[in-house]
Amino acid sequence: MDPFPSLDAVHVVGDRVLIRPSDDAERSSGGLYLPASVRSKETVRTGRVVRVGPGHAVPNPDYSASEPWTSDGEPVRYLPLQARVGDLALFLREKAVEVEYDDASYLIVPHGALLALVRPQHPEDAGYEP
Repeated sequence: MDPFPSLDAVHVVGDRVLIRPSDDAERSSGGLYLPASVRSKETVRTGRVVRVGPGHAVPNPDYSASEPWTSDGEPVRYLPLQARVGDLALFLREKAVEVEYDDASYLIVPHGALLALVRPQHPEDAGYEP
């Protein structure tokens, strides 16, 4: 079930994520404490990932424009991103672009600007021990 139903029409492009920013309090909603040096410089911000783009575009080796009947159909494939909907993201503030949608503020952040992800255990992670 989608925790952000008003965003059904929003499609994030490429290697970007859409984040609902949290307040820049001393403690994040995930229980992560940000040191005073980080908060005073305001270089790092936190928020919840609400949408994830398809990933990094790479050429499809099976695609042949000259023989479309033998190809996979799409000239591009995507390498998926690490971020998932619901993750708490720590990201570089200067890389984020602020947007308004349905009277709410969101940030579009390139995946490369994400510093860390805090996530609850997902079913596909079962059995994984770091």
